[in-house]
Amino acid sequence: METPKVVILSGGEGTRLREETEFKPKPMVTIGGLPILWHIMKIYASYGFKEFVLCLGYKGDVIKQFFLTHELMHNDATIRLNDRMHDTIHRMASEADDWTITFADTGLKAMTGSRIKKIERYIGGDCFLATYGDAVSTISIPDTIKLHKKLGTIATLGAVHPHSKFGLIREGKGNLVESFVEKPVLEDYVNGGFYVFQADIFDRLSGGEECVLEAKPFEKLAADGKLGMYKHEGFWHAMDTYKDYLDLNRMWDEGKRPWKIWK
Repeated sequence: METPKVVILSGGEGTRLREETEFKPKPMVTIGGLPILWHIMKIYASYGFKEFVLCLGYKGDVIKQFFLTHELMHNDATIRLNDRMHDTIHRMASEADDWTITFADTGLKAMTGSRIKKIERYIGGDCFLATYGDAVSTISIPDTIKLHKKLGTIATLGAVHPHSKFGLIREGKGNLVESFVEKPVLEDYVNGGFYVFQADIFDRLSGGEECVLEAKPFEKLAADGKLGMYKHEGFWHAMDTYKDYLDLNRMWDEGKRPWKIWK
C-alpha cells in the first residue's frame, strides 16, 4: 500500500493564544525555539510518514516562509549575491528533514471540514492521515492505522485524556479541604486529532466555509457505525492557551519531552 500523506490543519487564528498569535498563526507558536507544527511533523516523520499537506489560512505566508528559509537559517551558508543559483548550505546535522510539503491555501475563515475538502486533489490514495497543528502526543500512528483497518471505518480518531484546566479540591471531613490536585489528567476521553481517513470522507464534506468536520460529518459517521476511536492512554498536550505555551516550553527546557521520539 502507498504510504499515506499527512494533512495538518494549520489555518486557525488561535484567539485564546493572542499573546503569541497576533503576528503569526497558531501552528507557528514555538516549543524550544521551533514551531509546534515542526514538532508534529517530526513525530509523523519518525514513523516514516514524510509527505505533508498543510491546510493554510490565517497568516499562511509565515508558515511558507519558515519552511522556505529553514535550512538557510539553521545552517552555515555561502552565497554569492549576484548568483543565487549556486548558494551552498553547509548542513551541520547528519541528516536533513527529507520531507515533501504541499502548501494549500484553504481560506482565511474556512472550518475544519471545508479545509480538508479543499485538499482532496492532493491526496491521490485511498487513505490519508490528518491532525491539528496545535497538539503533540506519544500516540502510536502505526497502531492507529492498524485499528482503523481492523474496524473498516471511514474515519478513526485518536481519543486522549486531557489535563484539567483547573486544579481540583479533595474534600476532607467537616467541610475542610484535604488537599489540592493541580491540573489532573481527566478520566474521560476527548478527540485529540491524529486521524486516519479513507478517501470516502471527502464525500461527507462540503467545500463551503461552514463545514465543521467534528459536527455533522462526524455525527453522521458515528450514526452509521463508520467512526472509530483509538484509545491513547499516554501523553497528549494541546497548545491552546498561553499557559499551555509556558507549560510545554518548561517541559522542553527541563528535558521532559515525551513527544520527542526522534533523535
